[in-house]
Amino acid sequence: MTPPVLWQPSEQFKLSSNLAKYMQWLSDNLQLEFKTYDALWEWSVEHPADFWKSISDYFKVIHHSPYSSIKSNDPMPRTKWFEGSTLNYAEHIFRNATNKRPAILFQSEYQPLTAISWEMLKQKVAALQNFFIQQGIRSGDRIAGYLPNIPEATISLLAAMSIGAIWSSCSPDFGSASVMERFRQIEPRILIAADGYMYNGKFFNRTEAVKTIKAALPSVEKLIRIPFGGNAVAGGDMVGSVLWDEVMQTPYTALQFTAVPFDHPIWILYSSGTTGIPKAITHGHGGVLLEHFKYLAFHNDVQPGENFFWFTTTGWMMWNYLHAALLLGATIVLYDGSPGYPDIGTLWRMAAKIPVHHFGTSAPFIMACKKEGILPGECGDLSVLRSVSSTGSPLPQEGFDYVYEKIKKDLWLCSMSGGTDVCTAFVGGCPLLPVYEGEIQCRALGCEMYALDENGKRVTDEVGEMVIAGPMPSMPVFFWNDRQFEKYLSSYFDTYPGIWRPGDWVKITARRGIVILGRSDATLNRQGVRIGTAEIYRAVDTVPEVKDSLIVNIELPGGGDYMPLFVVMKDGYPLTAEIKASIKKTLRAAYSPRHVPDEIIAVNDIPYTISGKKMEMPVKKILMGKPLEQSVNTGAVKNPGSLEFFKTLATLIYP
Repeated sequence: MTPPVLWQPSEQFKLSSNLAKYMQWLSDNLQLEFKTYDALWEWSVEHPADFWKSISDYFKVIHHSPYSSIKSNDPMPRTKWFEGSTLNYAEHIFRNATNKRPAILFQSEYQPLTAISWEMLKQKVAALQNFFIQQGIRSGDRIAGYLPNIPEATISLLAAMSIGAIWSSCSPDFGSASVMERFRQIEPRILIAADGYMYNGKFFNRTEAVKTIKAALPSVEKLIRIPFGGNAVAGGDMVGSVLWDEVMQTPYTALQFTAVPFDHPIWILYSSGTTGIPKAITHGHGGVLLEHFKYLAFHNDVQPGENFFWFTTTGWMMWNYLHAALLLGATIVLYDGSPGYPDIGTLWRMAAKIPVHHFGTSAPFIMACKKEGILPGECGDLSVLRSVSSTGSPLPQEGFDYVYEKIKKDLWLCSMSGGTDVCTAFVGGCPLLPVYEGEIQCRALGCEMYALDENGKRVTDEVGEMVIAGPMPSMPVFFWNDRQFEKYLSSYFDTYPGIWRPGDWVKITARRGIVILGRSDATLNRQGVRIGTAEIYRAVDTVPEVKDSLIVNIELPGGGDYMPLFVVMKDGYPLTAEIKASIKKTLRAAYSPRHVPDEIIAVNDIPYTISGKKMEMPVKKILMGKPLEQSVNTGAVKNPGSLEFFKTLATLIYP
């Protein structure tokens, strides 16, 4: 059955979109006519070299050295792009430095909305760049940040990439052990760290954590300290450290840009590290530059002069992605703090005040707003708001409905899914297509994504394993310390040789819409039927008394299984027999009897990774009797105390 259409772009919306202008450019310059988005997508994946060259030409990418070829014939993941080209991502950002609008708008729990002009941004980046050069930093050296989502983090990122240094960051809510696991691998020469941060109205002093991290990194030659709120925390003095304000006094001339090879590393991101040392995923300047131009322009439709916001921390790939809006002449909006402080309307009030044109967040935030009964449209004037984007986990149908019923009817909902692997999305929004309830609009241009059944055959309108059949420029150039590609190949290519498996269940509908059904490695194999965990969560989210949930399925000796559902109840609601019955009835009605859990158990908290993912597999391993230390890397857990319940439960199952 076809789901209802929740939004339809007007003709004016379509014609004024960046995507429509690009399609006209293809017609005028390459004599390529595409009547539909689907036709354009098919061309982009069938002729990848022509497509990515068109992206380079359309956005006037500056190649300081000419390229000899666009795409090599090497199979994934060794495909080479634009060999011979040299360029710099940051240089393309600062092409917009003559813009009279702010480059950055910043607000936090403790600081009111402030603006940073392009000129001021350029000066601060130039000062930090010159400091790096004075310290002997060269192209390829690593610079690490242990920072909140503050303008200093943006300045540090841009200064590093401008000289070809490689950036990597963790947010200060990461414990020192998890930070050391990440930064030890990459041996940074400079560490930039804040001595504290605010969250949920409380100050968290990170001075001791910074000392611990620096002591564990013998490669660090200089520590740049950023005092919280401009005031140094007592006891923060450290050998080999310098204050941020002192660095900003470094004399400089003009901001310079070092041209680097197309695949020269730009930054290092990390896998969640839930079951071992996080993988250091390394991206290249040219690949993410082309991908970000493409995605932000065509799939987010960011226009010059707009305000682009995404709620994120420096430890999530969306922080890196957020800065791509600067490529298109937009103003980026940074927020540091809790989205729920002093209440969950905070970000919506900020969006109305600025005003924000594009509001990016996570599916859990949208569902939390729904659960709290908040009416964002009553938080202020959202008339300027054009789009709401959601990622991080699948947005259920009820989330789609909430956006259109409670936020704004004339709004483009861009549900998207991608990840750290590519620092972008495989699937997402299209300004030319309608939004159907519960469906992501399209596969992104240049992303040859399909669903495969258990026999490896492509399927439509049924659930399959998501695969990427063709290379993309923003794929990792390598994993750090994995030059032979051993970790790289085992992470993505061990199931289907030569085909990239991101690890999600997906359904491509007859309309070519997309439904993500959760991680394939957390699949519930229930009586021979594969069930995506996202289906369970979609249904349970509709039960008003339930705040959060997690489900696993444990295979038992003899071929049986045990599927418990763990729920966090909203304040004031105990888990009663009536609520259990309501949950079971909801699951049975929405899906099937196989979706009904064997037991429903109340817990105080659900374990999440630092990047906000539910930790189904570690919980399953714990409940199957595996020791905690072998089931999960606790340094990767946002709330490690939540695991104690499951550890105790496992002792009852396996006394």
